[in-house]
Amino acid sequence: MDFGISSCKIDEIGYIAHAENLGYHFCWVADTQMIRSNPWAVLALAAQQTRSIRLGTGLAVGGLRLAPVTANGIATINRLAPGRTFLGIGTGNTAMRMLGQKPMRVQAFAEYIRVVRGLLRGEEVDYTLNGVTHPIRFQMRQFHYVDVEHHIPIYVGGFGPRAQALAGELGDGLITGLPRGGSIPQALANVRQGAERAERSLDHFYTTALVNLVMLEPGESLTSERVINECGAAIMANVHYLVDWVKETGNEPPDYVKPIWKDYMAFHHSRDAARRHQQLHESHYSYLDPEEARFVTPEMIKAFCIVGQPEEIVEQLRELERQGLNAINFSIPVEQQYRVTEDFARRVMSRM
Repeated sequence: MDFGISSCKIDEIGYIAHAENLGYHFCWVADTQMIRSNPWAVLALAAQQTRSIRLGTGLAVGGLRLAPVTANGIATINRLAPGRTFLGIGTGNTAMRMLGQKPMRVQAFAEYIRVVRGLLRGEEVDYTLNGVTHPIRFQMRQFHYVDVEHHIPIYVGGFGPRAQALAGELGDGLITGLPRGGSIPQALANVRQGAERAERSLDHFYTTALVNLVMLEPGESLTSERVINECGAAIMANVHYLVDWVKETGNEPPDYVKPIWKDYMAFHHSRDAARRHQQLHESHYSYLDPEEARFVTPEMIKAFCIVGQPEEIVEQLRELERQGLNAINFSIPVEQQYRVTEDFARRVMSRM
């Protein structure tokens, strides 16, 4: 299994280099314009200060820029780090919702991926903008402004069945989440449906999951302040997603969030209605909002996290690997990222 980190802070490129030295395999750079540094700037600096770690977006958001612009961005990074870049791409939950907008719809997302994929293969593709369609391609490739000679895999973000099938149809891999994306066997079944629809082989298909991890100290309980602070931001980021999902789909919240759902929604609706879309995602994977700490209960930790002593976590990860998972990534609160990254490498990665 491969292991990754997440980063998108322009003045902390040293963290990515440090993770590379610890043996991490890849780094996701987030694309969330209202709360993170610009991903292309971060990737460019990281490419020049690292040598082996794979670098890419996690996830680039289709609704924020034209498809040819996204293709150009990652192909430019590939010029700096040839053969070790990837494009993680998604419909954009947090990035779009911070603008008060909805994520890209699946049909438009499929067309977006088609254009990006063709350009990154060095092909000429038909591209429609403002209702007008023309063939486009990267030109003046002899001057090496971009690199599409070295393959850039496209990993499609998919947390629901349709997007997961799209990964099988158009992508080189899937980026999903646990538990929000369903089980790994369920996700891969959806991927196979998409691949069959496109008559594609899934040889070398690469499946990554964003997971929440809690490594317990001997005798430590799930109510300890350290545990809550370490996993709380990730748990609440998943709750924030579900608030929008339930509102827009009309579905019942999943069973794993029901113990706190009524109280959390009452808290959410007590906020300023005009800025609720900002406040809901403001702490996104970066810190635990003190007002939300009460919702991080032992039941929620068990539902959302891979939790246990290091040897127990190793066994859980090996089981996910047996189910078909190739890689994991996990987001760490900003103030704890160095310590947790080092602890995980020493206590878990070294055992695998």
